[in-house]
Amino acid sequence: MGVEEGSVILDEEGSSSSGVRRRGSCSCSKDDFLPEESFKSWGNYVKAIKETPYRLTDRIMTRSVDSTEIVDMKARSQHEMKKTLNWWDLMWFGMGAVIGAGIFVLTGLEANEVAGPAVLLSYVVSGVSALLSVFCYTEFAVEIPVAGGSFAYLRVELGDFVAFIAAGNILLEYIIGNAAVARSWTSYFATLCNYQANDFRIKAHGLTEEYSHLDPIAVGVLAIICVIAVLSTKASSRLNYVASIVHIIVIIFIIIAGLANANTSNYTPFAPHGPRGIFQASAVLFFAYVGFDAVSTMAEETKNPGRDIPIGLVGSMVVTTILYCLLALTLCLMQPYYQIDKEAPFSVAFEAVGMGWAKYVVAAGALKGMTSVLLVGAVGQARYLTHIARTHMMPPWLAQVNEKTGTPVNATIVMLVATAVFALFSDLDILSKLLSISTLFIFSLVALALIIRRYYVSGVTSNVNRSTFGLWASLPQARRPKIWGVPLVPWLPSASIGINMFLLGSIDRASFKRFGLWTGAILVYYFLFGLHASYDTAKEFEKKQSEDGTKLRKVEEGDVSSAVKDESSGAIGSTVPKS
Repeated sequence: MGVEEGSVILDEEGSSSSGVRRRGSCSCSKDDFLPEESFKSWGNYVKAIKETPYRLTDRIMTRSVDSTEIVDMKARSQHEMKKTLNWWDLMWFGMGAVIGAGIFVLTGLEANEVAGPAVLLSYVVSGVSALLSVFCYTEFAVEIPVAGGSFAYLRVELGDFVAFIAAGNILLEYIIGNAAVARSWTSYFATLCNYQANDFRIKAHGLTEEYSHLDPIAVGVLAIICVIAVLSTKASSRLNYVASIVHIIVIIFIIIAGLANANTSNYTPFAPHGPRGIFQASAVLFFAYVGFDAVSTMAEETKNPGRDIPIGLVGSMVVTTILYCLLALTLCLMQPYYQIDKEAPFSVAFEAVGMGWAKYVVAAGALKGMTSVLLVGAVGQARYLTHIARTHMMPPWLAQVNEKTGTPVNATIVMLVATAVFALFSDLDILSKLLSISTLFIFSLVALALIIRRYYVSGVTSNVNRSTFGLWASLPQARRPKIWGVPLVPWLPSASIGINMFLLGSIDRASFKRFGLWTGAILVYYFLFGLHASYDTAKEFEKKQSEDGTKLRKVEEGDVSSAVKDESSGAIGSTVPKS
């Protein structure tokens, strides 16, 4: 069973050495979607389906390697993404990705119904969880600076199958996240125009209540964002930079003006629903921190990942957490928690204290912030999909990078069309809870992958140590990070897993049912298409290696060990680490 497939080399006529013909970014033939051997005929497909158990075992046991993700997978996009970003860009991308609908909408919803003024503590809890996850992401993003983000990291440490399950939820995370923000954009736009949000939505009487308010404005905003995202990553960065500065100025105004109208009696009772309300709100408010992982997908376009990514990711998350806590404190001091508006809490709060004019400033700032979130989300989700398609788990047509713009045009358009469909129909409360489950699940897997990366390295970790528990007490780390490393391993990633699992336990049953249905749907797709496409692609490259006289790397007990031909002696059998 081979480790992951390598690069596709193109000859002068545009044909790859592995038999895959190079195509332009606008082509839409069958081979752009299903070029693999299993889909050449119905007979081949039936044979592939019969081999599903064997192929699944192969994909579960297979591990990719760092160099495969960094070099070989990138070659499948035909053109390079342009390296135009530095730590300053990433920091503003991080804040632009995060500060949006979560703080301006969900704060009011959770304070009113679940946590009361203790929503401040809810933001602290979810902020700590997010910050722990950020640290785990930074080490991977520096060591494996590719567009695939957590999908690529999990392929290296947990294998193809786990990476695909995470990939499906990553895509759901981005689609739902941007759909929720787009609907919130309509809410604040309505406030700016002195209307209710549903005044700009179309009532579909044949649908259930939570899916019956159609939002054409959200779809229109997403279409504009799509155009910007496909044109240029650097231009997107500059637009995000300007919008984020305006947004931060508005946030500072809200805090200063709001605290000037504070009434400390509004903080009594502080936690009307007790500790359970605080943690229930934390699980949902984690939505407000979603988006920072989009920054890790930009590692492939970063000039100096080893320096820029840790500064950009950690810096933006620290600033964001502080601002969130100050905004939550301010809102609950301005109004009793049970009077806080669920749709546009800050605008209505200023109106309640006699500063009706300020609601227009708040609404304009919120719109700026949510526009940034939509833009960064569009950029990030397209890059995830691009890298997934490079492995052929999704159609390779989605992996193509446009030569002129240096952006993944196909992936960007497909993801934003899917986002627009969700934004047109779905209620924010449903979207936010489902999103939190997917995100917490993925972040826990990344933290687990970091522990495995540090402690279990093929050819280094002994068989005895491989089955050892109590890592920090008895097992030495098998790998040290080359440039940037997460501190306090395994304590920090273990704490990340623990708090994520705790927050998952606070989410309602209906959201878990929706999560289960989605996971079931992506598994059906995987068993019918993704498994066979990725298996064929891997075996095609292995065959090419064999023809070149290169011995293949094999999988043993979940580890990747390699039998490599010694160039000087021709001997076989040296074992090398996984990366």
